Amino acid sequence: MERSESPARPFRDRAGPDTEPTTEPDTGTDTGTDDFRHDFRLLWWANAADGVGSQASGAVLPLLLLGLGTSPQVVGLIAGVSTAVGLVLGPVVAVPADRGARKRVMFWSATVSALAMGGVSLALVTGGPPLGLILAAVLVERVATSCFEAAQRGTVALVCPAPEQPRAIARLTAADQGALIVGPALGGLLYQAGRALPFLADALSYVVTALCLRALRADLAAPAEQPTGEEQPTGERHRTCEERRTDKKRRTGEQRQSRERRSRRPRDEGLLRESAAGLRLVRRSPLLRLVLVWCTAVNVVVVALYYSAVFTLQRGGHGGAVLGLVLACSGAAGLVGALAAPRVARRFGAPRVVTGVTWLLVPLAAALATVTGAWAYGLLFSLVCLLMPLAAVVLQTRAVQVTAPAVQARTGAVLATATTGGAALAPVLAGLLADRVSTAAPAVGCGVTLALLALHTSRRTVRGCLTAGAAG
Repeated sequence: MERSESPARPFRDRAGPDTEPTTEPDTGTDTGTDDFRHDFRLLWWANAADGVGSQASGAVLPLLLLGLGTSPQVVGLIAGVSTAVGLVLGPVVAVPADRGARKRVMFWSATVSALAMGGVSLALVTGGPPLGLILAAVLVERVATSCFEAAQRGTVALVCPAPEQPRAIARLTAADQGALIVGPALGGLLYQAGRALPFLADALSYVVTALCLRALRADLAAPAEQPTGEEQPTGERHRTCEERRTDKKRRTGEQRQSRERRSRRPRDEGLLRESAAGLRLVRRSPLLRLVLVWCTAVNVVVVALYYSAVFTLQRGGHGGAVLGLVLACSGAAGLVGALAAPRVARRFGAPRVVTGVTWLLVPLAAALATVTGAWAYGLLFSLVCLLMPLAAVVLQTRAVQVTAPAVQARTGAVLATATTGGAALAPVLAGLLADRVSTAAPAVGCGVTLALLALHTSRRTVRGCLTAGAAG
């Protein structure tokens, strides 16, 4: 039920468009560079606040519902409905986001979520709240959050120049991993002090997110499409600051005209056809197909390994404190991997990073099937979480660079639907294998899945599309 990364959603897909500016950042007084740095700082703080607040409230929400007399089956049903709502709303909300309403959708979604979580905290302070009121507020927050996530996809490419995108994505991924460490611990401490406090913290985090979005200088509207393969004129990198500002004004005018043309566009395509534009692009692009397959498979593996850890540690007689320590260590390892990803990619190249990481994950998953000790399992699972962001950041950056501006949110919705759907299915598969075979069976299945994925990424055509994505 968390919006940010959790064991069921190990990383957020940030696919989006290739930004129009292709020049290197100026080293001094370029207004465009100042705008980019200002907007990215606000975007980072909005993402970090959102992640910490979501993890804080999401970690204790099941405890609250159970304390109010809700059965475990109903708690599971609420989690399933929340996931389904996000999968259904994502592609639909992506259409107005791509048409230029991205910033408005994100701002009002954060505002509605703040009101919903504020209502939950107020109801808890005033006494014994009706269960129906809590469930209604949670559902409203989930719907608003789904709209926010759908509109958020592609913002990196609209805010950051192309040379800065790998580092920007790595920093946002690091913020997500940091929220995994800080959020649950904060939520647990606040819940002990008062059961309303985690939800108040989440409401305040939404307020911070809304204020950061309000302060963005960029309008987050996709620029007018450029012909594919358009080359940068010779000498473009050596323009003066005045020429850059003039060119920025020209692009702003083109974006405004593009939005006006989109607003006058006939509605004969229909909402369903427009929602499917991202799916058509993924089907045509070998690189986006690789991103979809790799991210979905690795999401399934990470979630299945998490539940395998739960089953293994429970069988060994370890309690929740040990499991929490394992998760904290894995979250810290993921943070280190996300921060190191841009440097590793520059040194070894995208094809080697993706292929090498995938092959390295195979023996780690196989080893997890043989260990039973808490420390050994924690070490191996942390290594998995350390390696995974190295390839994930590379693939997300390539997806940003090859996706057209006009379909950025819809393409991201397709990728997110696949990865989230896989993550939702993983616990079922892990539980079935653990019940019918053994507690080591989920790790064995993960090893086989990763081996097949590694063979796929080793194909020459797959490595070639990663190289082409770098040039795109």
